[in-house]
Amino acid sequence: MMYDHFDSVVNGISRKLEQDPDGINARKRYALAVSKLGRRLYSEGETIAWCGVTAPFDLLSAMGVTSCFVEFVGAMLSSMKVAGPFMEAAEDAGFATDACAYHRAVMGAVLENAMPRPDFIIGTSCPCTAGLAIIENFARAYDKDFFLLNIPQGDSDGAVDYLAAQLEEMTRFIASHTGRPLDRDNLAHALDCFNRCSDLLREVYALAMTRPSPVDNKFLKDFGTVLALIMGTEEGVEITRAFRDELAWRIKTGRHLENPEAIRLLWIQNRIQYPFPINEMLDRLGARIVVDELNDVTWKTMDPDRPFESIARRILSIPFSRSAGDRVAHLRQQARDYQVDAAVNPCHWGCRQGTGTRGLVSRGLKAEGVPVLNLEIDCVDARNLAGGQIETRLEAFVEMLS
Repeated sequence: MMYDHFDSVVNGISRKLEQDPDGINARKRYALAVSKLGRRLYSEGETIAWCGVTAPFDLLSAMGVTSCFVEFVGAMLSSMKVAGPFMEAAEDAGFATDACAYHRAVMGAVLENAMPRPDFIIGTSCPCTAGLAIIENFARAYDKDFFLLNIPQGDSDGAVDYLAAQLEEMTRFIASHTGRPLDRDNLAHALDCFNRCSDLLREVYALAMTRPSPVDNKFLKDFGTVLALIMGTEEGVEITRAFRDELAWRIKTGRHLENPEAIRLLWIQNRIQYPFPINEMLDRLGARIVVDELNDVTWKTMDPDRPFESIARRILSIPFSRSAGDRVAHLRQQARDYQVDAAVNPCHWGCRQGTGTRGLVSRGLKAEGVPVLNLEIDCVDARNLAGGQIETRLEAFVEMLS
């Protein structure tokens, strides 16, 4: 089912791009790249690793491994409107209904043989214990070897050295399963691609800060999170350049002036994954999402002469790898940089990052003069959606801001 879905999307987008090869179409190119990755994950002959969210996907790519964080598939199942039966399978097997729906969906897919069999599994201790637990369940279900990256909080020299040593050990673990040792030239190329992608991302986000912003409510949806899967490739560089060029074109041609921007919004954590017209609601209210929490470059340039240290420092810089206080400080800085009027926090059910920190996030942004709308919503399980209530709360929030 999943291979056919991704293959159909790849073929459909490819045909559209062939009909308009010189068009302004960054989002289509991005969707094509993501769908190609999805198709590879479900293809024969690939070396597959299922991973935690903060795994070093550029390093895995350099070693010839097709990899992905498992929540990616949970989001895809939700967007296809087929997550419900998989979550029911997981719940029938004893997984709690108040656990994260991303993980219930992929666990149900494992139980229903709808996930590709991995060659090995790379877990990460952050951003959440639930993600690590589901990865461990995968390892048992598939009877596959499991490697854990225990990611410390903070970026002290000791923390960097500790994580860098684990990354080096991880390469030996991968080599033992693939028969392919790490090629330093391949890794240097992957890090070079990552650096070029990062430079372009800084330009993308700087353009998004423009008043009014050239982004619309869909343009950078989940961008920073998913792009990490391909940033160590030439394709990732091309995609990021396309986004930079399209935003520059929107500003040059004045297209960013066409739609009202009465309110600038910061979106916290992840977007709603199933079809739900929240972007259209915001459009109607003149509210524009100008920045998502994880759409940021928090790391320094990768050093190919010190690859493991560089990758370790990058992982430790990601807001979800740090303390709640550091995460709130990052949100406050984004609020200042983008001059936002308010923030929306979808308090994803079962998520400590989304729901557990809501008080700290609200108080931190209040100190910047930025009110927060906390939405009690499941971002993956549409069975729990109270659409009318969400629309009413959005309208009341925007009216209060106005």
